[in-house]
Amino acid sequence: MEDDYERLNHTQRLKAAVHYTVGQLCDETSADTGIEFNKQFVAALAELTFKQSESFAIDLELFAKHAKRATILPDDVKLLVRKSQSLHDHIKEKCSQQVSISEEKRKEKKTKQTKKKQVNDNLVT
Repeated sequence: MEDDYERLNHTQRLKAAVHYTVGQLCDETSADTGIEFNKQFVAALAELTFKQSESFAIDLELFAKHAKRATILPDDVKLLVRKSQSLHDHIKEKCSQQVSISEEKRKEKKTKQTKKKQVNDNLVT
């Protein structure tokens, strides 16, 4: 019973956060374009966004499960957005950036380990 309450409370907080963010984006768009958005539109757009996010989450979990994994990978996200070329290109670019960052960190770590080993070798001799 308490788990159901916590899950409901968590869902309500997520919905509120999505509603707030959609409202902020609508305000920014309104300021840039001069187009006004009424409260009903913002609420409907926020609900649609939340439902679409739930659908995405379910699909991503199923892609990973189908591949017999418990972890969602970037390839799962690419598969999810395959029908939107611009979104697919954006995700692909972000993945490439993340890979580059990871490689740089790995090189830095390896360099530090090599230097540490050299210092230790010098101390021993």
